[in-house]
Amino acid sequence: MNTRAGLDWPKALQLHARERAAFASARPRSRELSTQAADHWLFGVPLHWMDDWSTPFSLYVRTAQGAAFEDVDGHRYSDFCLGDTGAMFGHSPVPVARALAEQGARGLTAMLPTEDAVWVSAELARRFGLPFWQFAMTASDANRFALRWARAITGRRKLLVFNGCYHGTVDDVFVDLADGRPVARASLLGQVVDLTQNTRVVEFNDLAALEDALRDGQVACLLAEPAMTNIGMVLPQAGFWQAAQALCRRYGTLLILDETHTISSGPGGYTRAHGLAPDMLVVGKPMGGGVPCAVYGFSAEAAERAQTAKRQAPVGHSGIGTTLTANMLAMAAMRANLAEVMTDEAYRIMFERAEQLADGLEAAIARQGVPWCVTRIGARTECQFTPHPPQNGGEAEAILDDELAHMLHLYLLNRGLSITPFHNMMLVCPETAPSDVDRLVAAFESFIAAIRA
Repeated sequence: MNTRAGLDWPKALQLHARERAAFASARPRSRELSTQAADHWLFGVPLHWMDDWSTPFSLYVRTAQGAAFEDVDGHRYSDFCLGDTGAMFGHSPVPVARALAEQGARGLTAMLPTEDAVWVSAELARRFGLPFWQFAMTASDANRFALRWARAITGRRKLLVFNGCYHGTVDDVFVDLADGRPVARASLLGQVVDLTQNTRVVEFNDLAALEDALRDGQVACLLAEPAMTNIGMVLPQAGFWQAAQALCRRYGTLLILDETHTISSGPGGYTRAHGLAPDMLVVGKPMGGGVPCAVYGFSAEAAERAQTAKRQAPVGHSGIGTTLTANMLAMAAMRANLAEVMTDEAYRIMFERAEQLADGLEAAIARQGVPWCVTRIGARTECQFTPHPPQNGGEAEAILDDELAHMLHLYLLNRGLSITPFHNMMLVCPETAPSDVDRLVAAFESFIAAIRA
């Protein structure tokens, strides 16, 4: 698919060269720190994907508050990345920062629960409709642990995912479709096990393929986002999840929904907003207001089967959980975030801003006459380089254009606007002002105008 239709590519390349030079000249301190970091950090950054941004060297942050951050050279950015959902409700929310300071003085970790844990569990049950919960440090861990429980509950080995899915760093899920055949994702480093032996993969929104994969009764669970988000946004077709849930029940397969990104749909995620009924549910990075933590919930039936499996297992390490899981600090942060930050009113404001953003982007695309589209899930909005939203992971992958996306991202950064470093995902938080949205839309349109044919 031609993602560059309507563009003057030589003009785009010239613009990008100017933007790279402008970025570098305006950020001497970030350049200096990047040079120093290269002496001891692998790839020059604490975590290698921090090097995946569109910038000629790393941008270093000094402070991050609300809907904005400031770099070490004094430039301020309206932030529509928000830590790729980790700061979905704004950077350093006051109630969370206060809870961290107070809890820090009382204790950080003890391998024992606090009173906060009781309140948090009841609130999770109220919001998401699943009565039983467990804690984790990250959504990757929560997904990994949920898969272990699903296999223990069902006595089955195989799991099912959708093509192009992303569920953190869980090795089992890195299986894609290539010419209709399951293959381990080529980018997965250091994996020596044949993942296709126990992982099946089908396209999202394909009910016939889903039933074919479940029919033999060997699949322990279907692990899925309610809407795909990390290969580009892919929404479920009308009636898809109702039918998919029925198929899982028919063949004895547990349904695990990963709401780490689709929590943008509302206080109870996509699950409560659309009346879904998973056996297990995972929510990760936004739950602690920026503090690493995650949770995963069980239906009453799944919880009973999980507890039975644990009691019947030999004594010893279950392989589920880590020492710092459910530490006192993270639990205090989650309670403050759920009680005072992640509120119905916060979502109301975020939905208003996201609607303003989506409408503005669509209008800019129409005025400039480029064949792009806009997709939105609650507070999450995305521009895709195609006239019509993709219907599955294969279609979404076909329209990814990293070079074009990096051009757009760098252009926006140079104008004090940050979006995610991969594809064109944009988040708003309660502190995002209408004027921030207007600036993003205006810069987005000026970028198109500068490179269109």
